[in-house]
Amino acid sequence: MEKKWWQTSVVYQIYPRSFQDSNGDGIGDLRGIVNRLDYLQKLGIDVIWLSPVYKSPNDDNGYDISDYEDIMDEFGTMVDMDELIATANEKGIKIVMDLVVNHTSDEHKWFIEAKKGKDNPYRDYYIWRDPVNGEVPNGLKSTFSGSAWEFDEDSGQYFLHLFSKRQPDLNWENEKVREEVWKMMNYWLEKGIGGFRMDVIDLVGKQPDLGITGNGPKLHDYLQEMNQKSFGNYDVLTVGETWGATPEIAKLYSNPTRKELSMIFQFEHSALDEQEGKQKWDLKPLEINKLKEILAKWQTSLGKEGWNSLFWNNHDMPRIVSRWGNDKEYRVESAKMFAILLHLMKGTPYIYQGEEIGMTNCPITDISEVNDIESINMYHERLAQGYTKEEILHSINVKGRDNARTPIQWDDTVNGGFTTGTPWLHVNPNYPEINVKNNLEDPNSVFYCYQSLIQLRKENPIVVWGDFELIEDTEEMIFAYTRKFEGKTWVIVANFSEQESLLDLRQFGECDDVIISNYHRKGVNFRNIHLKPYEAFAVRI
Repeated sequence: MEKKWWQTSVVYQIYPRSFQDSNGDGIGDLRGIVNRLDYLQKLGIDVIWLSPVYKSPNDDNGYDISDYEDIMDEFGTMVDMDELIATANEKGIKIVMDLVVNHTSDEHKWFIEAKKGKDNPYRDYYIWRDPVNGEVPNGLKSTFSGSAWEFDEDSGQYFLHLFSKRQPDLNWENEKVREEVWKMMNYWLEKGIGGFRMDVIDLVGKQPDLGITGNGPKLHDYLQEMNQKSFGNYDVLTVGETWGATPEIAKLYSNPTRKELSMIFQFEHSALDEQEGKQKWDLKPLEINKLKEILAKWQTSLGKEGWNSLFWNNHDMPRIVSRWGNDKEYRVESAKMFAILLHLMKGTPYIYQGEEIGMTNCPITDISEVNDIESINMYHERLAQGYTKEEILHSINVKGRDNARTPIQWDDTVNGGFTTGTPWLHVNPNYPEINVKNNLEDPNSVFYCYQSLIQLRKENPIVVWGDFELIEDTEEMIFAYTRKFEGKTWVIVANFSEQESLLDLRQFGECDDVIISNYHRKGVNFRNIHLKPYEAFAVRI
């Protein structure tokens, strides 16, 4: 496998709406990001994945795009965007754009034209079907609740939307659609961006008449064509969001010989606190053994035929320190534990904004406090099904997407220093304690743990290229593994529990070369390691 720059990189995801407001309107913007690049440079990241900043009516916070070659008014202008790309590049930071091409907004000019009638040249840019017995064409469901088909009164046909009804699905079988997409991608690549993160890309090969949404038969043909017609001509990072991927499917996307993508996001580990066969809102406790098994499988099964992305959080997921850690008395320790465990694995790590200062979920007491369309739709659907308000709000507090979207807590001034105006979404009330300023002033903060881990990856080839092996004979709550490269061995240990634990790994003898630790550990006697709550460390053997 030819070595690529993105294999040694660390990516930081920015959700622009919640990052930094520069003009007091309560909404984060591009100028705010430019003003904070020095902070990200200090952290040490190499790449920013920017959630969508394109023109959008914001039915789904920018994932409903009305113009791919213009910028959302609240975020600024194309001049601001060009400045962000240029200033970031000067600081050694590449900008990866969010590519949302499974669907557009219903306010996109293509859809406005398509709705004008069956003979409009843009009609076939989208997926239309006649009613079947006066009803929807079939039982396909939208991710955001209800049917995936919406009736258009004027033409008497239904159009497909796998997400909101204001996000009609593009028809990828139409060659013109694909040509428009390649043209748009090249527009951005010419501006000097560092690549694309591809939203729900596994859905573009859908065959709705057969009920197939993910991993359709032509999916990989389309991706190979995309590679050839656009980013394959540039040295960039491409990562696909693929909810249903197995390691075998992952190799189809990321085996370099197939000329598709650099890597994918797989979400197998992220469903471990959900009841099988049910929705993400149907909760169950995390089984640490399953987590170990799944992460180890992904670490070892791709071999030279793929590359891992490593992440705990993103804009669609609750914050890991609240979800599987302890965001109260052991917040700092458990936030560092998750960081150490993940960042010393093989793959490209993705940090979600605020993760590096240990930001937490932000519970609500009433549906009126919720902004996220997915949570709101689910609330009304479940109320109608007889769930209690308390049950539904509990699910939203554990798994709702607003948890990740509360504004960044920069300091202890009003609204955490995010805005001088009224923030678009509530700021977590714990901002006086948890903020960037406090983190930067405390040498033992979560921030400096992340900074150290990024530095370790840059300075130690073992972190990038070393082989991974799970250490099997431990208690369930202990996640331990080795990395081996060119005769060197590192041992990484993490206690997933607020209980103290004992660990016997006598095969490794004694060791005083501690690389990183969240409890100032000086040395390790592997015969009898006494692990504190959420303790994590890495040592050189």
